[in-house]
Amino acid sequence: MAPSATLSTWAWREGQRWRHLTSLLFIAWKVYFRDANDSCIGWRARWEQQLGAELQREKAASQDEEEPHSCEYQVLVLGLDGAGKSSIIHYVCNTEAQKDIAPTQGFNSVQLQANGLQLDLLEVGGSQNLRFYWNHYLSKAHVLVFVVDSADGSRLPIAQQELHCLLSEDSQLPLIVLANKQDKSDALSVTELKKELGLHTLNSQREFFLLPTSATHAGLDTANSVLHLKNLLIKLLAQT
Repeated sequence: MAPSATLSTWAWREGQRWRHLTSLLFIAWKVYFRDANDSCIGWRARWEQQLGAELQREKAASQDEEEPHSCEYQVLVLGLDGAGKSSIIHYVCNTEAQKDIAPTQGFNSVQLQANGLQLDLLEVGGSQNLRFYWNHYLSKAHVLVFVVDSADGSRLPIAQQELHCLLSEDSQLPLIVLANKQDKSDALSVTELKKELGLHTLNSQREFFLLPTSATHAGLDTANSVLHLKNLLIKLLAQT
């Protein structure tokens, strides 16, 4: 659990304990001063009666309140420049089609609320000078999404090298490879891309998925492929 989530849980529990103690002290104060002239037995009887009622109210309230827990997960989105990372993120988080989506020059972070989970999608640009920073973000990631331009055969060896360099840093991080731009006539199939990227060599300890995607201006293929990705992310993260 992240430190911020642990601190939040501790603060919630301490607040509950303080509220409970305050209620008990108030009851004691009220009963004592109201019955200062009564016998000790009468005071104790009223104290125990009100204490029991207060404990019952606290118990009922605690059953209605859910203890806060960490639902924040980071999805690291990487891939060479021009692979379509920004378009993928846009359509995962927005149903509205957008004709022109500017490529990310540095870093891009978007939050998505889905099924009680908060997904922080962090994209790091894919130009050569930014790839150096990729592995710095692996330690905080819960899932790695690697986007590949399936129609750019000349750069697939670079994509393969960069991907396997990342995977060597963490042998168990779940991986989703997106065979993007499947709408193009010269795009490699999922089977061809699996071979070109050497994905058949991945160890059995890693959860791995290879999805065909198309993130273009509007279109049913875009909606379906991105919805598949979104559902897969939710399913994976709900299990952690």
